Amino acid sequence: MSLVVFLAVLAAAAVHAGWNALVKASPDKATATRFVAAGAGVVGALALPFLDPPAVAALPWLALSAALQIGYYALLAAAYRTVDLTVAYPLMRGLAPMLVAIAGAALFGEALGLAAWTGVAAISAGVVGLVFAGRARRVGLLFAAANAVVIAAYTIVDAHAARLSGAPVAYAAWEAIATALPLVAWAWLRREATARRIEPRALAVGLVGGAATTASYAVALWAMTRAPVGVVAALRETSIVFALALGRGVFGETIGRARLAAAAVVVAGVAALKLA
Repeated sequence: MSLVVFLAVLAAAAVHAGWNALVKASPDKATATRFVAAGAGVVGALALPFLDPPAVAALPWLALSAALQIGYYALLAAAYRTVDLTVAYPLMRGLAPMLVAIAGAALFGEALGLAAWTGVAAISAGVVGLVFAGRARRVGLLFAAANAVVIAAYTIVDAHAARLSGAPVAYAAWEAIATALPLVAWAWLRREATARRIEPRALAVGLVGGAATTASYAVALWAMTRAPVGVVAALRETSIVFALALGRGVFGETIGRARLAAAAVVVAGVAALKLA
């Protein structure tokens, strides 16, 4: 992995943690996630005139990914309703890299070296350690763990599709639109007040969060066309360190020595990936 790709993925990780903090701070988590998805769709639509379309071969995978992303947003809102950001976020993002690394090796033939596997394992172990260093409701942990599986699934689908598309950034824009349309339509059919009345704060969360998630994921997909999927996925989940800082600084969530030690393991994993 080149230094440019390495730094780009780290920046994307920080942005990803930021928009999750926006959702956590919102009083209605389900509505906030739908606004973020809608905002991502708007950002994707605005970007289309400046991008070449993805190859037709990628479109069926795009549809599958959009379905998985809808499940991701639903589980995200459910997890944040029941547990802290510093618990849900690490578990969701921490279990996924190992699953992605194993699937990437099996499906894409990406043989990782010892240093890369050490980095992936350290990041996964560190983020899971962040979860179990504190207390949380079991149902919230189940939502977060289920979402980790969904994250791993759409990561593998999108990595394959981005390579087929020949245009990973355009693919990310199309995916944002494909995910937003059914979510907005579902909210409208349920005649939710938030689907018909847009408050300034909700609009701001949607646009900022939508831009953040689209940009963050576009960078990740671009990186997956230039480095092994498992390595990029693991490095992207260093966002949990940023989420830890946000949880403590913004929400006043408790962080003890055990969580700090787990965060240090994540940092060690990042160093191992850079050496891979």
